[in-house]
Amino acid sequence: MKEDAAAYAAIEGDFALDSTSFFIPADTTRYSGRYALAKRIFDLVVALILLVIVSPVMLVLTLIIKFTSPGPVLFVQERLGRNGHPFRFYKFRSMKHKSDDAIHRQFAAMFINGDEHGCAESNSGEKIFKLKRDPRVTPIGSFLRRTSLDELPQLFNIIKGEMSLVGPRPPIAYEIENYLPWHMERLKAVPGLTGLWQVSGRSSVSFDEMVRLDIEYINHWSLWTDMVILLKTIPVVIRGTGGY
Repeated sequence: MKEDAAAYAAIEGDFALDSTSFFIPADTTRYSGRYALAKRIFDLVVALILLVIVSPVMLVLTLIIKFTSPGPVLFVQERLGRNGHPFRFYKFRSMKHKSDDAIHRQFAAMFINGDEHGCAESNSGEKIFKLKRDPRVTPIGSFLRRTSLDELPQLFNIIKGEMSLVGPRPPIAYEIENYLPWHMERLKAVPGLTGLWQVSGRSSVSFDEMVRLDIEYINHWSLWTDMVILLKTIPVVIRGTGGY
């Protein structure tokens, strides 16, 4: 337990996150054998418990989405999992049905390449790495994104083994077209519902910083780390920190 706590302290501590920092490749040693089995069992048990707890909320959201905008309740999109394997990724639909993804493609390329044009600003003037205004988002969708409730259907991805409770967020295929070679290291882990990025700044963190956080998580993963990140996610979600 002390070793696990020390590992979490190491990834939570202050380390250089600028693009010129020394790069340490992702070490996937802990993602095999009994470690992988332990993580999978933990994910499955917690995801099933959470699904039972939040099922009434999911039912209410289903009805609200259905009766406030035309289109399906779920937004299903191809994302890339561990080692780039594609899978069907689920979210509650927060955008107008059949919205053009051109605006997001452009923003994703700018974000990954470090271009801050088009980013929003917080009330304090801090840069927020999200679109200033996304005309595709519905009124209820804005609420879902701010509270992260749109992510709840990913519990099914976790139960299916396509995702983990904690890990790097799964990218869209067109996003990795803009990746540098070292960015691909984040694909060496099973993608997660939440992660070190979410509890370390979320939308106020640049893409390079996010990738470094993902690699730090991969290199220091433990069940204790996952539990701490999950607990730290709760106040982030309640406050809506970085959710836009």
